[in-house]
Amino acid sequence: MSIEQLQPASAQQASVYLPYIQGTKRNFLPYAISLYQKGVLEGHRKIEASDNIPFVATWNVASLPSDLTRCRMQFDGDADLSYEIILASSEFVSFLIELMDNYKRNRLTDFSQAFYRKLLRVDE
Repeated sequence: MSIEQLQPASAQQASVYLPYIQGTKRNFLPYAISLYQKGVLEGHRKIEASDNIPFVATWNVASLPSDLTRCRMQFDGDADLSYEIILASSEFVSFLIELMDNYKRNRLTDFSQAFYRKLLRVDE
């Protein structure tokens, strides 16, 4: 399923996340929650001056914004290129909103630089 085929989550489902999402990000919230509830996403990591690298991201779906979500990413179908991150579901939904905003602008399904910094523990 592509991002363009997503149906928005209900207003009731989105309202649970409203305290965690600010400003214009709220416009994408119903779609980000719908994507979150799927538990899987295929995309491509943009690499400067090279081919984009395909990835598959899978995650558990938590019921509350404060519950933890474990996201696993595998790049290029290679088990040696697998990474995992655990974060609050509200934070993960925020990263999905950034992904959807990026898709809208660039037509590329890819997470933000901030997500990858967290995934690869660059700032720790």
